Amino acid sequence: MTEVQTPADPVQAFISETVGANPVVLFMKGVPEQPRCGFSALVVQILDHMGVDFVGVDVLQDDDIRQGIKTYSDWPTVPQLYVKGEFIGGSDIVREMFQAGELKPLFAEQGLLPD
Repeated sequence: MTEVQTPADPVQAFISETVGANPVVLFMKGVPEQPRCGFSALVVQILDHMGVDFVGVDVLQDDDIRQGIKTYSDWPTVPQLYVKGEFIGGSDIVREMFQAGELKPLFAEQGLLPD
């Protein structure tokens, strides 16, 4: 009989499963319909402008997730954007990539832009 391995940390398991199960995930303050900080709102605006479907995870609902996402990515701030399991960055990086025209090709290569 094979033993199923469960991650020791349920928060890290939740984050890993969420990032793995959704093509685009934004760990943010608030929800996409009502961001609760300007940095989260900026990333939501960019994703909405591009027409990218994404899942928002409100880190303000759970302090363990709020701290856990920082550990998961080794990145000190929220929001954090993940595309196909890969950490892209926070609001400054997302904004810079958008302004430089680098974000659209990234989503296009992954088949994540609307037709």
